[in-house]
Formats: sequence, C-alpha cells, structure tokens
Amino acid sequence: MGGEEDWEELLRDHPVFALPKSISGPAGRGEESLNLSLSSLPDFVNLDPVDDKPTPSGRRQAIAIKDADLIVAVGSEVRIASLGDTKGARSTSQKSYKVLHTPNIQFEIHQIALNPNGKLLAVAGAFQVAVIVLPRTGFNKLVTTTVDCKSIQIGQYYHAADTSAPIAKIDWHPWGQGGSTLLVMTVDGKLREYDMSVDAEEPQQTFSFVPDRKRRKSTFDAEDDAEREVASFSFGRGKADWGPLTVYAVMRSGDVYAICPYLPRNASVPSTYIHALECYVGAKQEFLSASTSGGQPSSDGLTTLYDYQRKYVNALLKQLPPGTAWPATNRLVPIHPPTTIKNAPARQGPFLLQPAPRNLEGSEGGDATDIVYLSFGDDAAEESEGETERLGLVLVSFQDGKVDLYLDVEKVEARWESKLHSTNELPMLATYESIDLGIVSSLNAAGKSAKGESLFDLVQGNHPVFLNDPIHDDTVYIYHAFGVHVLQLEPLLKSLAVALREANNDSGSAAGSLEATLESVAQTDVQPILLTFSVEQQSSSPVIGVAVPNDVYLTYSIFILTSVMRMSVFPLNLRSESPCTPEVEEPPSAAPTPGGPPALPAPTQPRHASPQKAPQAVAKEEPSAYVSLLEEDPFKIPQAIARPSGLPSNPRLSLPTNVTKGEFMITPDTLRYLGTVVEHISAQIRDIQLAHRALETRASLQEKEFKRQRDKCAEMLDTAREMGLKGKTQLERIARMQETQRALLARLDRALQGLMAKASPELSENETKWFEELRRMKQEVVGASKYDDRSLVARAKLLRREVDRLLPHLKEMREKEEARQKSLIQSREALGLSQAFELGKRSTEERTRISLMEAELLRMANILDISLDRPPTVQKQNGDSGATDK
Repeated sequence: MGGEEDWEELLRDHPVFALPKSISGPAGRGEESLNLSLSSLPDFVNLDPVDDKPTPSGRRQAIAIKDADLIVAVGSEVRIASLGDTKGARSTSQKSYKVLHTPNIQFEIHQIALNPNGKLLAVAGAFQVAVIVLPRTGFNKLVTTTVDCKSIQIGQYYHAADTSAPIAKIDWHPWGQGGSTLLVMTVDGKLREYDMSVDAEEPQQTFSFVPDRKRRKSTFDAEDDAEREVASFSFGRGKADWGPLTVYAVMRSGDVYAICPYLPRNASVPSTYIHALECYVGAKQEFLSASTSGGQPSSDGLTTLYDYQRKYVNALLKQLPPGTAWPATNRLVPIHPPTTIKNAPARQGPFLLQPAPRNLEGSEGGDATDIVYLSFGDDAAEESEGETERLGLVLVSFQDGKVDLYLDVEKVEARWESKLHSTNELPMLATYESIDLGIVSSLNAAGKSAKGESLFDLVQGNHPVFLNDPIHDDTVYIYHAFGVHVLQLEPLLKSLAVALREANNDSGSAAGSLEATLESVAQTDVQPILLTFSVEQQSSSPVIGVAVPNDVYLTYSIFILTSVMRMSVFPLNLRSESPCTPEVEEPPSAAPTPGGPPALPAPTQPRHASPQKAPQAVAKEEPSAYVSLLEEDPFKIPQAIARPSGLPSNPRLSLPTNVTKGEFMITPDTLRYLGTVVEHISAQIRDIQLAHRALETRASLQEKEFKRQRDKCAEMLDTAREMGLKGKTQLERIARMQETQRALLARLDRALQGLMAKASPELSENETKWFEELRRMKQEVVGASKYDDRSLVARAKLLRREVDRLLPHLKEMREKEEARQKSLIQSREALGLSQAFELGKRSTEERTRISLMEAELLRMANILDISLDRPPTVQKQNGDSGATDK
C-alpha cells in the first residue's frame, strides 16, 4: 500500500462489528444461523411480517460511510464509529463506537441509505421504513455509549400493517429539494414518494408499475406472479433528454418497465438541464414537421405527444427565476411538477429485449434481483462524443449469477395515459451480452449434500445487488450470497465508441458492416474479489453490505461486510486520465482458492490492433541523427503483474467458521481440487517470473539508453558552447548591420518627403472645396460649439425628449380608445333591457295597426261585393284549427 493505512488490520476485531445478542447470546441461535446452507435456506426465502428474522433475506445493505464515519446496522440497532479515531487507536480496547438511540425502530434492519447531504439515514426492514436524523460532528467525544437521535416512522398505514407488501428497495432522489425526498418501492409495484420536510405519513406522489388485476368470470389467466412483483428500481441518467426524469423497474420475471416523466413534488433541478430539454423537444417537433412536409404520412399520435411534451417543458421554464435564460451559469432552481397536463404518466413496457437473453448452462433461469442504469462515461466517450454521448447501459442481475447487459439505443420519452391516442408499440433494449459470475458452475461442481440434496438450490437465497463506483462511472460492483465481483466496463465502452465512430466515418458502410464491427467489440471485464462459499462446509456467509468511500482521508478503498460481521477491505487505484496511460492487456483468469469454489476466469476479450497512421509518402533523404535503443511503441506492462484497479488477481476468502470438531478428511475430490489450485498457482508463478525477466531486460535497456542520451546531451552542450564563442564576431557584425539599416531608413524617409513636396506642394482647388464641404457638414451635424441648439444632434435630442414626453399620454389615449371601441362593440352586439322593452312596445303598436287595416279592407270588400283572399293571420289560425280537427 505504500505507506497507506491497512484498514482491514485496523478494523479487525473492532467492537462495532460485534454480533447482536439474539445471535451470540446464551439464547441465540449461533453464528451458523447467519450462513446460507440447505438447512437455513427457508429463513432466507420466507418473509414473516410478525417474526422478522435476522437472516439476510432479500436485498441487503447494512453499511454506509459518511465522511470519515462508518455506519453499521446490526439487528435493530444502528452503530456509528469514527474511522479517524480507529486510525489513532492501535489496541482493541481503545476502539469504540456509539449506538444511535432510536426507540421507534423495533424491526430487523435490512437496508440503509444515506441521503445526498449526509444528514438523514433511511433504514428499512422487510416491511417497515424509518428515517434517522444523524448526529452532528463531535458525537465521538460524548461519554455515554448511546447518542439520542430523532427517528421518524415512514408511512405506517402503508408499511407497518400485517397485510403490508414487502419492501423491495429504498433510495433517495438525487434532485430532491434539501435531500429530503425518499422513494419506497414495494413488491406490489407501488412507488411512493415521501418528503421528510412536509409529511412522513402520507406520500406526496404514488406511481404503480403493476396495473390492477381485472377480475373476469369464466376467464383463464396465464399471467405468472413473477410478472407482477417488482424486484428493484433505478433512476435514469442523461444530459439533454428525458433520462433524469425516468424511473426504471424490473420484475422478478426479468421484465423491465419505465415511467416518464417523474419529478419529485419539491425538486431542485439544474437550470441548464431544463434549457437542454427544451432544445431536445424542439428538435423533435422540427423533425416531425419536416418529415410531414416532405410527403411522409403524418402521425396524430406523435403530434399530440410532442404537444404534451412542449406544454410540460414550458411549464418548467415558467418556474425558472429571472436571470436564468440560456446561456447562463448552471445552478439548482426549485421546481414543482407541472399540473398543466391532467393525465398521469403512462407505464411504458415491457421492454423488448433484442435478441432474447440466453440462459446459463446448467440453470433454467432465476428471478431478477436488481437493476442499474449507467450513462456513457465522459472519459470513455471523449474521443467519440458525437456518436455515443446519448448511449446508456442497463444492467439486470439474476439469482443464478447471470447479469444481462442491455444497450439503451432508443431513449425513453415522456408519455401520458390517453384513451384517444393509445399505442401498442413497446420500447426496446438491445441485448449486448450475458455475463456469468460462475455461481452455477461452482455449486454444480461442489456436488450434493450428505442427504443427497443438490447445492444448486442455494441460489434461491441469493440476491445479487449492484453498487456504482463513486469515482469511475464505468466500474460496477455486484455483491451476492457467494462473494463480490467487479465489472469493468471501460474496455467495452472504448471499443464500442471506436466501432461506432468507424461505422459513421465509412460513408459506404451498411448495417452488415456495422454488425460485423460490433461483433469484434470487447466484452465486460469480470473479476472476483471475494469468495464466501465453503465447499467443505457446503455453506456460505452472504455479503450484506459494500461501501466505497469518496473521501481523501480514507483513501480509495472498498469495504465489504459479510453476514457474520467480518469486514474485508481492498485498496483501489485511481486511474489516470492522461492519454499516455499505457494500455494493459486483459487480466489473467483468477485462480481457485482452497476452501472455496473455483473462481470464474475473466472472459476472453478479442485483442484489437491500435489504428496505425498511413506511412508517409515522402521518404527521408537523410537518416535520423539519433536512433534510440527503445521501441517507438510504449512499453506494455505484462499481464501477469498488471493490476490497474489495485484489486488482487486471486479472490480473497471469507469463509464461514468451521464449527465441526472432526478432523479434516482428505478425499479424492480434495486432492483433485488441491492439484488444480497448485497447477494454477504454479502457472502464475512462472508467468510472474517471465514478467520479472522482461521488466529486468527493459530496465537494463532503459539504463543504457539513459547513458547514451546523457552522453549525447553533453556533446550537444559542448557544441553549443563552441558555437557561442565563435558567434561573438557574428553578433558584432549583425549589430553594425542593424545600425546601417536604421540610417538608410531615415535617409529614405527624408528623400520621400522631398519628392512629395516637389510633386504636390499644395492642395488642388477640388481638394480644397471637398475639405470645406466636409467642415460645413460637420458644423451642421455636430454644431459650431458645444451648446449649439441648431445642430442636427441637438435637434435629435430635443425630438427624443418630446417623444418620450408624449409617448405615455399617447399610450394612455390609445388604451382609452381601445376600451371605448370595445364597449361600443359590446353595446352593439347586445341590447339593454330598456331598448328591448321599447322595441316590444313598438312591435305591439304596429301589430294593432295591421289588424285594424285588415278588418277595414274586409269590410270594404263586403260592401263592394269583391272577393279577397284571407289575411295571413286568419289563414294561419284556420290552418292550426284544421290540424287540430284532424
């Protein structure tokens, strides 16, 4: 470690890792009850809401690191120890810890999660959730062994009842305002958001990844229960798309679903992201309009969807404070979810996995346990930012040790539930590879138990969990019941970026060439770092917590805790971002270790030749003045000793304690296993010896080259010194030449002035008139003096003042005129009560006059004996009476 502290030695026998009294006490079940074996398998699989046993069933995360403090959950209590004091204490008696006094927590703690600002700690059991307010700095100076802390029970109506659904995962939202937004996912698919600063009992928002089952009579339902139980969830990531507003969930069956958009009720969002999202949605709309105008058929569903997205983004933009217009300095701004769209976000999925992931050999497939979303890291995509900056990775783990790696080639977009524009199109994830952690092969190779039961049944109690590295985005740790593995995605991402760039640069490339290029892309580098399964005892100590501190004081290390409270620490190496970092070949396959299963060898990766530059067409006329003994290509570290991450090439063992008192029995299987281990270690020793010889040869060659370069530099210095002595006369001659040149330039200047005076002694008549006109125009524009009020500048300023003085009155008159016109139009459109009464009165008078004239005409016609048609009113009355008679 080179002078660094050995944390594993310092934390060995630390009292903070003491087993609870329910295990180590007189009435306890003993340490062997925490190990995973065929006899204890039911405790790892079955969950009892009344009696929550301390077995590490389901998802486990029992440790967390806050600055320089180590937080450990043991049973129903939370312990905290200062690693700074541990570094100073050299004896076990000086090592101490504090217990957080939280009377509200009376359940076995399975998961703990530290909020972004490190002030709140969320703890969860199999069915209950609580939040603890952590003590301030200086708690270790208290005399008492307990520290009183405020603890709040979360959603007791939803999570503390006997009929409550088990908790799948808890996590803090990174954009929660003040780091107080806690998300709780239960197995039934309900994702509840709790805001600690508002209300801890009622969720602020609730989303469902599992729709309600429709009960129909006389209908056969072939849906599996594993398709309706959520295993885990993860937040999406991105820079200028809907990724940060997306939540992914994986079912036990392996189906992946997503909900977008999701934003906490009280969020703090970077202002640059909102502007980037606006540009992204605007580009989508422009592309749709361009494709529609180009003759392609329009899609009403896409048009409506993009309109909804535009409304959503506009509602976010309206909440930005003044001064955050683009471009502006990035800062966190308080944002609330828009309410302009009444429809709820739609559940998208299940994702189509193309092609379908393969099953592991010897396994029929297990349940999915965890999911994680990774964005394409900047370090790996630096050379191909244009092609792969929006590419994301989705990793899904399964009980049998399989890890499926998907490429998120089609980004999820915001969608809302709508009956008018419902679509049956499912999103897609491209399956890249299926990683085998070697659990199935190890259990099958271990044989069967004494009762004839297969050890493969132990995978039912396995629950692999992902953990992202806080410094390197392309490194993921996965811990499970049989150990810890590290997944290095750097070679995959780099080779994938090169493949995509070559496909884009080749103008004549087709889908076939891209497919052929992708087939040669490297795979994920898988390396086991800790094994906890004992072939002899046929049991394992499951890993219940992994933490990677991001603190300079603690160095860059990984802390691993097993179920029997045994801590293992591995120091890690920081990778250099320099482009001159030598490329290291793939690490050697890990060796099997005595007492544990054979470690899974790292998957072989195809080697790629680095792209070479085209040879220069012009040949050199002369040979190089100096030829180095070293090669042009940089020296590559031999793979036998190459450890870029700092992890050991062979996994370390953390096996269950052997409680049997019998002697160790040597069997043919044991001898065969020892022979395999010895053969592998012998091969590693031989490779290390060859690598040592290569390094010695390289070192001697560099020493010779250093001597040659030193002699050449001394020769160059002597030559330069001789040239300096001989160059004094040359410097004096150059100084005399410079003085002569300055004298010649002065003489040339005088001659030129004389020639100009003889050729044009005075201005011509036209030039004189032109300059006079310019002076007159300047006087007219600027003025004869500073206070000349007849100049155009002064008159323009006066006109501007008059306009500024009259403009408010004109605006006021225009507003009054608009109001008058508006009232006049309204008065024309609608009649008042008095006007309507007057019109009705005149209509009655006219109707009376018409009736009198009709009666007078009929009387005169009778007198003159003339037949006239009946008046219209009489015809109408007769017609009505005739219709009535009929």
